[in-house]
Amino acid sequence: MEALRIDVFSQIAVLLMIAAVIGALMMRLRQPMIVGFILVGILVGPAGLGLVAARDEVDLMAKIGIALLLFVAGLKLDLRLIRTMGRVAILIGLGQVLFTSIIGYIIAIALGLEPVAAFFVAVALTFSSTIIIVKLLSDKREIDSLHGHIALGIVIVQDIVVVLVMIGLSAFGAVGELGILGHDMLMILLRGAAFLAGIGLLMRFVLPALLHQMARSQELLVLFSIAWAVFLATLGDALGLGKEVGALLAGMSLASTPYRESIGARLVNLRDFLLLFFFISLGSNLDLGLIGAQIGPAVVFSLFVLIGNPLSVMTIMRFMNYRSRTSFLTGITVAQISEFSLIFAAMGLALGLIDVETVGLITLVGLVTIGLSTYLILYSHPIHERLSPYLRIFERPIAHCEDAICGAIEAGDKLDVILFGLGGYGGIIAQELRRRGLEVLGVDFDPEVIARWHKQDMAARYGDAEDPEFPLLLPLHQSHWVVCTVHQHEANLILLRALRHNNYAGRIALTAHTADEARNLAKAGADLVLMPFADAAQQAVDLLTGFEKGDR
Repeated sequence: MEALRIDVFSQIAVLLMIAAVIGALMMRLRQPMIVGFILVGILVGPAGLGLVAARDEVDLMAKIGIALLLFVAGLKLDLRLIRTMGRVAILIGLGQVLFTSIIGYIIAIALGLEPVAAFFVAVALTFSSTIIIVKLLSDKREIDSLHGHIALGIVIVQDIVVVLVMIGLSAFGAVGELGILGHDMLMILLRGAAFLAGIGLLMRFVLPALLHQMARSQELLVLFSIAWAVFLATLGDALGLGKEVGALLAGMSLASTPYRESIGARLVNLRDFLLLFFFISLGSNLDLGLIGAQIGPAVVFSLFVLIGNPLSVMTIMRFMNYRSRTSFLTGITVAQISEFSLIFAAMGLALGLIDVETVGLITLVGLVTIGLSTYLILYSHPIHERLSPYLRIFERPIAHCEDAICGAIEAGDKLDVILFGLGGYGGIIAQELRRRGLEVLGVDFDPEVIARWHKQDMAARYGDAEDPEFPLLLPLHQSHWVVCTVHQHEANLILLRALRHNNYAGRIALTAHTADEARNLAKAGADLVLMPFADAAQQAVDLLTGFEKGDR
C-alpha cells in the first residue's frame, strides 16, 4: 500500500497513537512492550498500512535510541562489579554462551543456512534480555533471590560478550575488502587502543570532577549524559569502531561514578521511547512474504532457546552443586533472546554480511521466545511444582553449595520460632522475639540478608517459602511456631500446605494484606493471620487517641 500523503509530524503522531493502543493490548496480555513495538512496525510498514514514509526521521530516532540503550547497558558494566559477580555467574554465563552458540551454529548449518548467516543466528541466540529479566523479576520481587542474583550475573556476562562481539563486528565491517584485511585491521586496532586510552584518561582525571559539577543540576546531568553518549557514538563511528561501540564505552566510562544509578534511572523512559522507533523501523523492514518461509526454522530455534538454554544452565548448575529448584528458576529466566540480538542482526544487515531473510528469522525467534518466556517467568513456581518429579536428575546426592549460606540449627538446640522473611516487617518481628527471650531461626531468599544476620550471630538459612520441599530441611519438630511475613498470598498458601503435608504439629502464623486474603488463609487452616497495615493503623490510632486523652 502506498504511504499516505501526510506530513512528518502527523505520521509520527499516528505511529505513536498506534503504538499506545498496541502497547495497552500487550499490557493486558502481560507481554513486554518490545513485542508490541515490533508488531507496530509490521502493521505500519509496507506489508500493512504503509505509514512509514518518514523513514529518515524514524531511522534517526532509532539510532539515538540504540545509542541510549547501549549507553545505559554500559552504565551497568562497572569493572569493579565484574570482580564481585563471583565464579558462579561467570562460569554459568560463559558456559551458556558457548553451549548455545556452538549448538545453535550446528543446528543452523543443518537447516541449510550459509556459514555467515549461521554464525549470526547462533550468536544472536546466546543473548538474553536484561530489560525483560529485570522487569519481570522486579515485578515478582525476586530480584534479590539467589536465582535472581545468578540470572543477573549471567546477563552481565552476556553483556560483556556483546561488547566484545560488537567491537569485533564493527572492526570487521570497517575493514571492507578482505584483500587488505591485515593493514586495515591493524589501523582499526590502533585507533581503538587510542580511543580506549583517551577514555581511560578522562575517567581518571576529568569525568569525576566534571560530573560532580554537573550533578548540582539533575537536568544538566541528564543533558550531559545524553550528549556524552551521542558524542562518543559519533566519534566511535568516525574511528571505524561503530556507533554501538562508542555508546557502550560512553556508558562504561561513567559506570564507576556515584551518579550512574541516577543517570540510568532518568534515561530509562527516554531510552524506551526512542527504542520504539528502532523496533518500528525493524518491523517495517520485514517482508512478510519472505518471513513466511522462515517459520519452520524459527520454530526449531525458538524451541532450542526455550528448552536448550534452561537445560544448559541447569546442567552447569548441577555440577556446581545447586539444588534443582534454584537451577530451574535460573534457567527458565534466560529462556529468550535479547533486544541486543535484534541490534546485532541489524548491524549485520547494515554491513551487508547477512540478508533480510536472516534478520527476519532472528526477529521471529525474538517474538516467539520473548512472548513465551514472559509467561514462563511469571508462572515459574507453578511450572516447577508440576515438573519437580522429573527434575531430580539435576540434584546431586551431596551437600549443596546453597548450604554454605545456611546457618543450621544443631539437633537439640532450643528453638521457638521459624520465621520466613527477614525484610523490614519480618526483621522487626525477629528482633522483638529475640528481645523477649525467644530463639528464632530466620529464613530468607536473599543471600545478602542471610549474611547480615550471620554477622549479628543470629541463626538464618537460605530458603524460599514457595519451595514445597524446603520445610523438610528445617527442624520443624523443635519449633512451636512457623511465621511467614512474605507478602505474596500464594507463597503463604504454599507454605501452609507444605507444613500440613509434613504433619507439622506447631502453630502457623501467615501474613495477609487484604481482608479477602486473611479470610482465605484462615479458611485454609492458619492459626493466626497477621495484617501489617491494618495492625499498624490500629496501633497508630491507639497511640493518637492515647495522646488525645492525655492532653485532656
